[in-house]
Amino acid sequence: MALWSDKKKMLCTSNKINKYFLDYKLEGDKGREIRLEGEVFDGPCENGSNDSLFPGLYDDVALNCLAWACRSDYSSLSCLNMKFNLLIKSGYLYGLRKQLGVVEHWVYLVCDPRGWEAYDPMRKKWMKLPKIPCDECFYHADKESLAVGCELLVFGRELFEFAIWKYSVVSRDWVKCEGMNQPRCLFGSGTLGSVAIVAGGSDKNGNVLKSAELYDSLSGRWEMLPNMHSPRRLCSGFFMDGKFYVIGGMTSHTDSLSCGEEFDFKTMKWKKIDGMYPNVNKAAQAPPLVAVVDNQLYAVEHETNMVKKYDNEKNMWSVLGRLPVRADSSNGWGLAFKACGEQLLVVGGQRGPEGDAIVLNSWSPKLGVKNGTLDWKVLGLKEHVGIGHGFARIRCFATSVCSLPEPVKFVPYIAPQSHDMNDA
Repeated sequence: MALWSDKKKMLCTSNKINKYFLDYKLEGDKGREIRLEGEVFDGPCENGSNDSLFPGLYDDVALNCLAWACRSDYSSLSCLNMKFNLLIKSGYLYGLRKQLGVVEHWVYLVCDPRGWEAYDPMRKKWMKLPKIPCDECFYHADKESLAVGCELLVFGRELFEFAIWKYSVVSRDWVKCEGMNQPRCLFGSGTLGSVAIVAGGSDKNGNVLKSAELYDSLSGRWEMLPNMHSPRRLCSGFFMDGKFYVIGGMTSHTDSLSCGEEFDFKTMKWKKIDGMYPNVNKAAQAPPLVAVVDNQLYAVEHETNMVKKYDNEKNMWSVLGRLPVRADSSNGWGLAFKACGEQLLVVGGQRGPEGDAIVLNSWSPKLGVKNGTLDWKVLGLKEHVGIGHGFARIRCFATSVCSLPEPVKFVPYIAPQSHDMNDA
């Protein structure tokens, strides 16, 4: 009896969602209108009814089932019929997933000009994204990236100016993103839910910046924040304990910074933290490789290939163990160090008799350190990638948590053109 009660609670979760959230309209091609009702139904749909998502099931139960499906299956589901296609494209399921607490961690990366790919660690599945409809200059230029909300932002340079393209995991297409108030490159960045912050960097004339901007993925707009204390480029950013931090970087081609800065959203002020990053950058080194898991900061020391842990109270670093790949041979370039859920993720390349490959290694800090070593596990492998062509540009790397931070704002939706089922 208790088991049946638990099932009823799970299946009827969507009844708790307000009517505005569940009752929405989708407009298909040729002016056709499809309406999905999220209210409590008086009885089950007739078996075989064209009005139901799954014949014989309440629609709210069917929507709950679909919300728990892996996102990598969405492209296949959208090919079933027009109603499923419009449902997937509307973004409605992402809002429902947020209500149900469904979270997926995907990895987006690019290592050569052939384009971006997505990796689903749960399904061990690689998927190609559509190509960015950019000009040749942006296509071949160095890029930076971040994942925020349900968007992937890619920063680069076109012929005359900086440009930003964004990929929507809901509509699965690229559009030009609104430019920053102060365009830049080589900045530090971090994301928290639906917002991201970029800080520092260089403008198109090479001037080192101390300005910072906030991006809201729900509105697609940039907003200026107060300036940092010090200008810096080739720095790194992250969120920790609800605050945004910037560490490392250089104020010029020869002067490095060991201090960090903390931005408090309550006071809207920056606080300087001396000695927060003692491993100062050198001109040829990559920006600090840092990641935050469970509000704990970790970093990679390029010269020693060691992973370190930061003590926020003592403002000190302690050594944990070695990386699964080398970072010293390329001064930190060609390596990605990110948080992926409750795990630290290291992405690097390897050469073997079968050709070049990208390897994704993961380690959970909850496992602890055993005999001075970290128990790294291979999370994924991408073979035949042509590392020699452009693997050093794997700093253009982002991870994305595929659940919306807030309910989706529904708008009339025009039926899209058909997509390849292998598209992410």
